[in-house]
Amino acid sequence: MNLDEIMQKKSFVVLGDTLNPDKYACKIKHGLLEKGYTVYSVGKELSSINDIEEEIEIIDLCINPNKGLLLMKECKKNFDCIVIQPGAESDELKSYLEENKMPYIEDCLLFGLRLYSN
Repeated sequence: MNLDEIMQKKSFVVLGDTLNPDKYACKIKHGLLEKGYTVYSVGKELSSINDIEEEIEIIDLCINPNKGLLLMKECKKNFDCIVIQPGAESDELKSYLEENKMPYIEDCLLFGLRLYSN
């Protein structure tokens, strides 16, 4: 998947501090909501991706790579793709995702909102 395809999806999970307006996770969450996307927040609001009952399409990692890795290791939900935000990547995280055939891209959803969203 590329960023344009990601932005065509409707259901996102943002992992990170979505309650602090100074944090990128919060900016991404509110940017998605303003454009009409369905958004769930894991980190400060929900403790696990598995707490979301509805279908999800995109998981956005905007969180410390170690915490992101732990959340992905426990994830039992189906999804289409993971977006790893700048600063949320690590070799260990990417190796885990590749070994477990979890599709991901490294990109920025704020950029995607500006370029591709309605």
